[in-house]
Amino acid sequence: MMNHRPPEDDAQAYRDALVDEIRAQARETAFWTGRDCFDERVLNAIAQVPRHAFIPEPLTLNQAYANHPQPIGFGQTISQPYIVALMTDLLNLHNNERVLEIGAGCGYQSAVLAQLGCEVYAVERLEPLADLARLTLAKLGYERVTVKCADGAKGWAEHAPFDGILVTACQDGPIPKALIEQLNPEGRMVIPLGPKWGPQMLHLGQKDAAGQFTHEPVLPVSFVPLVSRPESG
Repeated sequence: MMNHRPPEDDAQAYRDALVDEIRAQARETAFWTGRDCFDERVLNAIAQVPRHAFIPEPLTLNQAYANHPQPIGFGQTISQPYIVALMTDLLNLHNNERVLEIGAGCGYQSAVLAQLGCEVYAVERLEPLADLARLTLAKLGYERVTVKCADGAKGWAEHAPFDGILVTACQDGPIPKALIEQLNPEGRMVIPLGPKWGPQMLHLGQKDAAGQFTHEPVLPVSFVPLVSRPESG
């Protein structure tokens, strides 16, 4: 974890500036996403979550709140804040939804979801990162996030069905059946699809009242791959 903590007033100023950048980027990418602004509740959540607290290596506030990914170790990254805001916005959350996050990483995306009032179940396949996420989330008081180390492609059946599923690693191939099955009717899933070295597209999936699942592309993206362990036997 970081061995220093900047004054919170200074961090807040950087978060506010970051939100302004996200607003501008939303307008710039509207021709892809179909939305030139994001829900104010999502932007307020970004403005409240201390991103610097989730980055293991000491960084300046300017670095911690730069609108691009940052390494968090083990070949993984904390996502670009604009992408965090977009993926969260696509879930169309209101309050108190149950959300499954696949690829918890350091816990930042989980914190943004919890800030919106969601009950979050986060799966991370790398145990050191799962431990880091638990520790940071607990220190910051995010009590409605539960993290486990497991194969994300299998979801978290014990807590299904979910009102929303957010996948922060890219699936090369069909969307895992378990994730579709664990999504509530009328629920939404946001997931990047494509090969490891691209091209990748962020997709928005929806399940209708009858349980039929469809998905459509939203935006070109770049994510680390979703790694699943094959079934034994």
